[in-house]
Amino acid sequence: MSKAVGFLEVQGYSIALASMDKACKAANVTIEGIDVNNPKNGDQAAIPVVVQVKFSGEISDVKVALEVAEYEARKYIGEGDILTHLIPSSMEEIAKLLTIGKVKRK
Repeated sequence: MSKAVGFLEVQGYSIALASMDKACKAANVTIEGIDVNNPKNGDQAAIPVVVQVKFSGEISDVKVALEVAEYEARKYIGEGDILTHLIPSSMEEIAKLLTIGKVKRK
């Protein structure tokens, strides 16, 4: 059985970490990778970094994690600065792509 994959994209590294801390405590998910990019309005943005967290688990756990992460992020930033996406049954090839990003594990 393939795993579900969730994506959380927010403005701000600390917001991403706080959101995923709550999500990981609420559901059995594994963070697979983190990537950072500049927002579309660059240096004009209130928070000049967009962070995408990629995580996996059973579909019910990933759904809970996305809900909890989004709820936590809304405490700090507006709804328009938060994106979530769920792939309910990912292909095995997707797993290889999840770890690609600018933030590397040591």
